[in-house]
Amino acid sequence: MTTEDILNVTGILLNYLVPTLKVFGFTLLFSIPLGMIAAMLKMCRFKPISWLTNVYILIMRGTPLMLQVIAVYYIIPYLKLAEGLPGPIASILAGIDIRSENYMFYAVLAAFSLNYAAYFAEIFRGGIESIPKGQYEAAAALGFTRSQTFFRIILPQVVKRIVPASSNEVITLVKDTSIANVVAYAEITLKARQQMQVYSSLVPLIIAGVFYFVLATVLTFLFSLIEKKLNYYR
Repeated sequence: MTTEDILNVTGILLNYLVPTLKVFGFTLLFSIPLGMIAAMLKMCRFKPISWLTNVYILIMRGTPLMLQVIAVYYIIPYLKLAEGLPGPIASILAGIDIRSENYMFYAVLAAFSLNYAAYFAEIFRGGIESIPKGQYEAAAALGFTRSQTFFRIILPQVVKRIVPASSNEVITLVKDTSIANVVAYAEITLKARQQMQVYSSLVPLIIAGVFYFVLATVLTFLFSLIEKKLNYYR
C-alpha cells in the first residue's frame, strides 16, 4: 500500500470511530447502574432473588460475548416467525427492520450492557462487602438511615476501592467493541476488514489496532489520574 492508500484507509476508519464510541459510551451508561442493581440483588437476603441473580451473572460471564450478541440480534427474527403471539406484540415486531443500522446498534447495546453489568456487579459486590461491618454500626449509632449510610459513607469508599478493577473492564470494553462486527454493525473492525479485502493487505487491520491502542492508552492515563486523586491518604 502506498502512503496515499494508508491515509485514505485511516480517514475511512476515522469516520467510523463515532459508531465504535457510541457502543462504548452507551454500554457504560447502562451497564454500570445495572451492575449496581445486580450487586444489590445478589446480596439480597431473599434467596430466590439472589439465586436468580447468580444464574444471570453465571450465564453472562460463562458464555462468550460474541454468542450473546448473535443471540440478542436474532431473537426478534425468531419471534417474528413464532405463531400465536398477541396482536399488539405481533404488530410491533412487524414494524422492526432487522436490517437497519438502528436495530443492529440496539441489539449490540443490549448484549454488551447485560454482559458488562454482570462483571460490574461482581466488582461492586466485592467493594461493598469489603467495607467493615463496624462502619454500618457506627453510622446507625450516629442516627444515619440505611440510605444515608450507604450513599454518604459506604459508596465513596467503594468507589475508591473498585477503580482499579473497573478500569480493567472499561479498557477491555474498548477492545470488545470490535465484536459488534459479527452482526455487520458498521464500526472500525468491520471497515478495516473490508478495506483489507480491497487492498489485499493487512495494513488496514494494523491501522485499526492503532486506533484501539490509542483509545486504551487514553483510558489508562485517565484512570491513573483518577486513582491518584482518590489516594488522598498518601
